[in-house]
Amino acid sequence: MIRKCKEHGYFRGESCPDCGDEGRYVLDDDREERLGRFVSGALRHFPEDVGIEMDPQGWVEVDQLCDVMKKRYKWGTMERLVSLVESDRKGRYEIDSGYIRARYGHSVDVDLISDYLENDLPDLYYGVSQEEADMLLDNGIFPIRQTYVHLSTSFEKAKEAASIHTDNPVIIEIDASAAQQDGVDIVTVNDYIVLARGIPPEYLSVVESGV
Repeated sequence: MIRKCKEHGYFRGESCPDCGDEGRYVLDDDREERLGRFVSGALRHFPEDVGIEMDPQGWVEVDQLCDVMKKRYKWGTMERLVSLVESDRKGRYEIDSGYIRARYGHSVDVDLISDYLENDLPDLYYGVSQEEADMLLDNGIFPIRQTYVHLSTSFEKAKEAASIHTDNPVIIEIDASAAQQDGVDIVTVNDYIVLARGIPPEYLSVVESGV
């Protein structure tokens, strides 16, 4: 559920995490899920199919997206779209000067490398299954269904992400400093996710623990 606190803005849950106020109702769980799936598909995977124009950096006009959204969901207001973005704990979307885009997760070809800040962490992490680990260590990490590889900023976040797909993830450490010095583009999109077009195998090693 999405609600709005007068003092702290949009939040998800029953009460504002900053002050405990119950806030004003904006979206229930069902509509939040439905709207989230639509926005994800429109901004990450099939903008042309829903009838919106996307620029090379993945931006679309908020008004245009909202107009298309309203045709599908009569309850799909601009406020509800903004609330979905601003309350998202994963920071999946951003709105700037009348435009909106997904920060990561694209299957359409967009140029995010030129827009985000260069990664400044010396090491990054990527979680995989036992079966995938040897193949990636030999061949490198490259996207399959998405445009970019999604790397994690910590061991814990990589394990959390990989645990969705496997019970016993192997965590690969990326020597980001060396890779970037050698010309590999790696950019930061939020506190937890870093993007790259690919990471060659010479910068990879297995981490046994988070220590």
